[in-house]
Amino acid sequence: MLAKTPLHAFHLSEGAKMSGFAGYDMPLSYTQGAIAEHHLCRTGAAIFDVSHMGQIELRDNTGSAEAILAQLETIIPANLIGLKAGRQRYGLFLNKDGGILDDLMVANYGTHVRLVVNAACVEQDMAWISGHLTDMSITQLQRALIALQGPSAGAAFAALVPASADMSFMDACSLHWNGVEIEATRSGYTGEDGFEISCPDAVAEDLVRALLAHDNVGCAGLIARDSLRLEAGLCLYGQDMDASTSIVAASLGWAVPKIRRTGGARMGGFIGADRTLAECDAGAVFCRIGAVAPKGVPPRAGTEIYTSETAEAPVGRISSGMPGPSVGQPVTMLQLPHDIAVSELPLFADVRGKRILLSRADMPFFPHRFHR
Repeated sequence: MLAKTPLHAFHLSEGAKMSGFAGYDMPLSYTQGAIAEHHLCRTGAAIFDVSHMGQIELRDNTGSAEAILAQLETIIPANLIGLKAGRQRYGLFLNKDGGILDDLMVANYGTHVRLVVNAACVEQDMAWISGHLTDMSITQLQRALIALQGPSAGAAFAALVPASADMSFMDACSLHWNGVEIEATRSGYTGEDGFEISCPDAVAEDLVRALLAHDNVGCAGLIARDSLRLEAGLCLYGQDMDASTSIVAASLGWAVPKIRRTGGARMGGFIGADRTLAECDAGAVFCRIGAVAPKGVPPRAGTEIYTSETAEAPVGRISSGMPGPSVGQPVTMLQLPHDIAVSELPLFADVRGKRILLSRADMPFFPHRFHR
């Protein structure tokens, strides 16, 4: 039985095409279609239901986030001690071998910390945190989570909550709407400006409908969310990285700051540090790169990559691939040996038995437009 988000009835009322995802019945697209929803997010603002994501709150008896963030540094290779109140940062959970267990967001609300983790990893992450952190409460919050994304997001949200206009990229704060406390971060996973808004289940639909009353704002489903994040060059856990992938092999070395690297003031000290620091210094055997395919030929995740039209053995695979509506041709992420990735060897995708020539491309495929 698939779980339902607080907005499930709303999705049905809006004619959404539904499908199972991470154990939830989620909207794939609405009546206007996924391509129109993609373009709406690039030109106006799109509302995504991301209530399936795990929202985890950490508190201790000090009433301050400082000690919590210090403990989190033992399982996340980020500068969390330096994360100021009212700010959010990207992080990763690693296993002892340096493989990625999950990627997540960490927000400092001053008195406590909130994490947003991937839907399929919630139970695993709760157990991981509980097994490594002490003297604090760890609560999975039962709240709706709404992503409002696109160049019109700032104006649409400020019309309802004027204080949100003062927020910059990766700010996190508590706000009020219609007498209800909500939490918002100025972030998202589309490459566009926007917000992720956590609110009580009971007000979620009212908040969505109030946002929809703003010009050039509409709903979007999982298909558009995937094409947007891929154009933005952003990884999807379970496809572009997993427990067998290291940070450097996923080309996420930027997530390990200098202070936690070899020679840094707080070098290492986190689970998986040995492999992570070694690869940050010397590189990894594999890496993730971007490539585009000819128009009309969208290679998908799992497609094998070859260095010639006749080569028998694949050298890598596509981890994410689909049409790029804003790019004008299919976009892909490849997992390849580093030496091949940086070479001038041709790359062919095997699509239904036919070898399709790909062209290496810088990521993001479409420029980020965060509000800084």
